[in-house]
Amino acid sequence: MVSYKTTIRVRYADTDQMKFVYNGKYLEYFEVGRTEMMRELGLPYKVIEENGYIMPLIESNVKYKNSAFYDELLEVETRVEKLPLARVHIDYIIRSVKRNITVVEGFTDLVFVKRETNKITRSPEFFLKYFRPLFAKKD
Repeated sequence: MVSYKTTIRVRYADTDQMKFVYNGKYLEYFEVGRTEMMRELGLPYKVIEENGYIMPLIESNVKYKNSAFYDELLEVETRVEKLPLARVHIDYIIRSVKRNITVVEGFTDLVFVKRETNKITRSPEFFLKYFRPLFAKKD
């Protein structure tokens, strides 16, 4: 399993008239967690694109548990629990740091598309070389 945590401070622009974080912002927070996890692994999106691939989102889910508020510090936990061979399934938990509660849980599924053919493909070898060691069985 791969797990990474990053923090986000809720900006005023992220909130709605009710003073809660606007529901659509959580997918942006997921993206921040995903991007930072990939960067930490040494595989930022720029490297993926330089290798001729893009990674469109094909499915997402957000389960709202509690509200988050302006200026609150949130922890975004990003997890990949299976070696991503065909699609990249990423789970997320966003927690309020101060209140120690879960705000949202969810997931995203991404696929690889080869730029030159615009066709969906399995995870390319250059990508898997970063993930295989993390899923190797420990004896």
